[in-house]
Amino acid sequence: MSEGGKRACIIGWPVAHSRSPLIHGHRLEKYGIDGSYVKRPVRPEEVPAFLGGMRAEGLAGCNVTIPHKEAVYALAAERMPAARAVGAANTLWFEGDRLFADNTDSIGFMNHLRASVPAFDAGKRAVSVLGAGGAARGIIYAFLEAGAPEVRVFNRTRERADSVARHFGVHVKVYDWRDRADRSRDVGVLVNATSLGMDHGEPLDMDLGGLDDTCIVADLVYVPLVTPLLVAARRRGLATVDGLGMLLHQATPGFHKWFGVDPEVTDELRDLLVKDIEAK
Repeated sequence: MSEGGKRACIIGWPVAHSRSPLIHGHRLEKYGIDGSYVKRPVRPEEVPAFLGGMRAEGLAGCNVTIPHKEAVYALAAERMPAARAVGAANTLWFEGDRLFADNTDSIGFMNHLRASVPAFDAGKRAVSVLGAGGAARGIIYAFLEAGAPEVRVFNRTRERADSVARHFGVHVKVYDWRDRADRSRDVGVLVNATSLGMDHGEPLDMDLGGLDDTCIVADLVYVPLVTPLLVAARRRGLATVDGLGMLLHQATPGFHKWFGVDPEVTDELRDLLVKDIEAK
């Protein structure tokens, strides 16, 4: 890649763990694009200066990971509806000299869900979401935009879930964490939007025995690739949606904004990420 190509990056603190350069680097090569995508560690206090210098540095935009998602949202000139719904942004780009901010988790999740279960119809049944953080907000927004009649939120801290419900309105209902299995018996989709079940972390204790036989079980955790929740769902014969596909799909809009190509999510790219995850 020449120095004259289009340039983008991911910022965070830390940022060494990010797999975004692997995704975008593969796509740059696949589509023969003269460009680059790298990791840029940026301290929290440096975020305003970094954003202010992006144009002069020749950057077309960037991805954003923790802990900067709320800060860049606040600093952007224009905020897309998904970013406003979540109150955070993970994708930035320029239109003219104006910095735009979006949160692509919602569209990434929904595109992966529909690719995994083509028969899925969001408008027919309620949905259960475990968690009330930024990831959960993105998932709730995705289902509401898709026409879900009700989203049920379960969080270990009830107050945080209540805050989410107030933000999104009447179609979001909050129930106690202990009632997550009983209140999910009739839902069409159950989503784990917490970090529970992640490698070397606290497990997710969730009884799936009462779920409807047609319920889809999704987990945003992708390390391990097949979480205990997904293992249990498959044992029950339920359709499952993993977290890795969401990661791949959420990266697509930014690539289009920066490099002018709408990339496909391919088996080749997925296999590349699987090998990287399994090698760690």
